[in-house]
Amino acid sequence: MASKPADAGDLTKCADVCSREKLTCLIAPDSRTRAKARCDAAAEPLQGLKLASHAVLHRAQLRGRLKCGKCSGSRMFYCYTCFSLVGVSQEEIPQIKLPLKIDIIKHPNETDGKSTAVHAKLIAPDDVTIYTYPCIPDYEDEKHKVALVFPGPGSLTIEELTEQLVAAAKRARDSSTDEPAVKRMKCESKPEDGKSSSNQPTEQEKSSPLKRILFIDSTWNQTNKIITDERLQALPQVELKTRKTCFWRHQKGTPDTYLSTIEAIYYFLRDYTELCLSPEYLGEYDNLLFFYSFLYKLINKAKHTAGKL
Repeated sequence: MASKPADAGDLTKCADVCSREKLTCLIAPDSRTRAKARCDAAAEPLQGLKLASHAVLHRAQLRGRLKCGKCSGSRMFYCYTCFSLVGVSQEEIPQIKLPLKIDIIKHPNETDGKSTAVHAKLIAPDDVTIYTYPCIPDYEDEKHKVALVFPGPGSLTIEELTEQLVAAAKRARDSSTDEPAVKRMKCESKPEDGKSSSNQPTEQEKSSPLKRILFIDSTWNQTNKIITDERLQALPQVELKTRKTCFWRHQKGTPDTYLSTIEAIYYFLRDYTELCLSPEYLGEYDNLLFFYSFLYKLINKAKHTAGKL
């Protein structure tokens, strides 16, 4: 999602201020209800997450900035240009598998060091791809399985999006039944009762018609060029209307429901899981906020120390 992330220099200063102070790791809450958990999260952001230990980041912070092995840039924790770890090993960082493929379209003028999209790439490398505009994948053959997360007057809720995609899948199946029977029989098999089930939605189609989700990574002032691109016009848009950002450099003049990229990815997957895949969210994707939650604590602590909060 479009955002105005923190400058890399700000993160370095915060890291230097807090370099020898330990931060308390976020731990999983006890068995509270989801409603209460959301209420608590609204009062104190990023609480109750099931995160891997941040000890590795504390150790890397004490060592300070190092050169990226690929571009030789001075980095801490990771290189936002090469999407690679710096000062920590892959084995020390959580890796997760996502239920959907994630495509991120990054504005060419978006400063690499101001993007949180790299967090998703590092934590879920097999399921996240980052493109730089004007490079956009061809979604023509997948348009009934792809959606764009972006706020706007025509944006849908996740529930509405799911209903729309299920209806589109059904129309596609209905259309396929108009072909001559001889053609259908080549790729269809009949169940034991002799009745064809080709026009019946599978359980996966009913619950999870979505296969890929698209996010735009830029400041809000830069989004118009991407969102108006003709290649994206056929995609349904979805908005996370109930989630609020806790981003440390939220852009002034925008609603608090305008999320940073990593927040948008996390909250979409969390809400989509609860509404479409599982009756209960069990923290499966909390580690998407592994870096984000650490930096949030780090920066807020530095602001408190400087008397800015």
